[in-house]
Amino acid sequence: MMSNASNATLRQKFAREICAQAGVRDARIEQAFAETPREEFAGPPPWFVASFGSYVETRDVVDLYRDCLVAIDPARGVNIGEPALHARCMQELAPREGETVLHIGAGVGYYTAMLARLVGATGKVVGYEIDPGIAARARTNLRDCANVRIEARSGIAPDLPEADVIYVNAGAIEPYACWRAALRPGGRLLFPLEAPGAVGAMLLVQKGASAARWPARFLFPVAFIACEAARDAAAERRLAERFADESWRKVRSLRFDARDEACWLAGDGWWLSTDPP
Repeated sequence: MMSNASNATLRQKFAREICAQAGVRDARIEQAFAETPREEFAGPPPWFVASFGSYVETRDVVDLYRDCLVAIDPARGVNIGEPALHARCMQELAPREGETVLHIGAGVGYYTAMLARLVGATGKVVGYEIDPGIAARARTNLRDCANVRIEARSGIAPDLPEADVIYVNAGAIEPYACWRAALRPGGRLLFPLEAPGAVGAMLLVQKGASAARWPARFLFPVAFIACEAARDAAAERRLAERFADESWRKVRSLRFDARDEACWLAGDGWWLSTDPP
């Protein structure tokens, strides 16, 4: 077993490497990775680390400090996500001291803990985890974080609190109205827009001054486990088809007015446009 000092050194090296790999320049994010012990969130060993499409069993804590998935529930393929991906997402969201963050799909709380560090003691993080057993683990893992609350329920609901940042870690087929309504002016929403079982991309949306047009852009391709929500097979099929080429990279705004020829994808009361806001 490694000493606390050795673990701290391991985490610091891991944090530097992950942030360099992700192109993250925010020293606060590197510090959040360095201060958050992944093994405490992964639970007691043995751990199951994803490697080349399967899991490898390990008892060596060093294996947790790579850019890899770590299983929460290996039978269902539920994992703590890849660190470099989340580091880049946090940089794009840029949580600030005193802000309120909604973390939807919080899992066992590993990245929730980092968000709590980024918003500080004057900020607040509400984590939503629909699986009650995993939510219970998150509550235990975050019991010392006074600025975090974990809700064992869906994060797709009309009663969400107002937030400056909404970070979604489950695939969704649209920017749900409840998320948009919860955003404060200038607030940022980042979520994986993807059909279940298909590749999509992380979509970053900012609530702009205009009620009709908000800045929006895709970051990079992703494949998350889908949100538990009402299924719409036709919408899922249309969405999967839109990612068949690279046109998604041209999206520049989320709009709520009349559609025009710049429409990339449309839903009920919203559409993504290749024109800027």
